[in-house]
Amino acid sequence: VQLVESGGGSVQAGGSLTLSCAASSPSYSTNCMGWFRQRPGGIHEGIAAIDSRENSYYADSVKGRFTISKDYAKRTLFLHMSNLKPDDTAMYYCAAATRAASIASALSWEYWGQGTQVTVS
Repeated sequence: VQLVESGGGSVQAGGSLTLSCAASSPSYSTNCMGWFRQRPGGIHEGIAAIDSRENSYYADSVKGRFTISKDYAKRTLFLHMSNLKPDDTAMYYCAAATRAASIASALSWEYWGQGTQVTVS
């Protein structure tokens, strides 16, 4: 599975941004898809995930501000981010897993994109 993120950029605090992740494989080949972020010098932080039953999961830090969704026909994962804060500045990564995975553990995810930078000022 190849994952390609897009949609990153610079935005002012309070603004919105939508990230996209295009997957090379059909949606049925992955059980979970999610988003992680990494601040400079930091670890991969799981922020949102969606499973094959379309159950969504969020980190407390983004709950109520970020929304994860999937377009099965286009094999694309989205992350709509609103009310962005400077603390949201990070490299954002798309991830996929063929088995159960958790945003609490980056190790549970098998496939990763190259990342897209989000800067909030």
